[in-house]
Amino acid sequence: MSRISIAILGISGRMGRMLLTGIESSTDLGLSGGMDSPDSPWVNKEASGFAGSVGAGIVVTADPAAALRSAQAAIAFALPQVTPAIVEACVKAHCPLVLGTTGHTLEQRGVIDHAAKQIPIVMTSNFSLGVNLLFKLAEQTARALDADYDIEIYEAHHRNKKDAPSGTALSLGEAAAKGRGASLKDKAVYERYGDTGARQRGSIGFSVVRGGDIIGDHTVTFAGIGERIELTHRATDRMAFAQGALHAARWVVGKPAGMYSMQDVLGN
Repeated sequence: MSRISIAILGISGRMGRMLLTGIESSTDLGLSGGMDSPDSPWVNKEASGFAGSVGAGIVVTADPAAALRSAQAAIAFALPQVTPAIVEACVKAHCPLVLGTTGHTLEQRGVIDHAAKQIPIVMTSNFSLGVNLLFKLAEQTARALDADYDIEIYEAHHRNKKDAPSGTALSLGEAAAKGRGASLKDKAVYERYGDTGARQRGSIGFSVVRGGDIIGDHTVTFAGIGERIELTHRATDRMAFAQGALHAARWVVGKPAGMYSMQDVLGN
């Protein structure tokens, strides 16, 4: 059985290493290239130095175009400012892209959307199968309960995460807003300090924790009078995200150009 050749962009990071582990344990995937930031100590060195046998013969590069040579699909978990160069290289190489980076600016998102007209891109805030189920549950619960149930979204991540709220928390907010037939930008409350006044009916609040090595906790609370419903997902191992991204990479090969989500990958 032939293997699908995967390039990992952000290869020595936390998620990059998890992806390497997933590829090594698979029977249908192989590593064809790897990219890291220019200041990475692994640039111009063989990936086997941190990846073991799965990285044998793969020289880490800072050039996304070089990393994409021979790749049938690319998976990117890199800094958002690197995303434009990555998607442009994927377009030139006609290489499908699985994009897990969050925290993009409007300009960066515009580059991604333009690229999706030319290549297939699977983009999501979270590749966990459990979290993608949570998106559906949040939407369905918000649809079933009226605005007498206040919606609050809590998320916690490790101290080094740079964007807040997390992309997953925002996606949960979008799912809940969709369930209510509303737009998140009109309902979101990101900050509370001082004399904020009473809660506005139908608003969707966010709270953020950054600390330690928390991988990712998300809770959507529907708080009514006399009761509350809490939908929670806690990640205890990044391998759940890696396996979801690898599943998306298998799926996206051969798909027509367009922007896809994990809901598409899972057939929801």
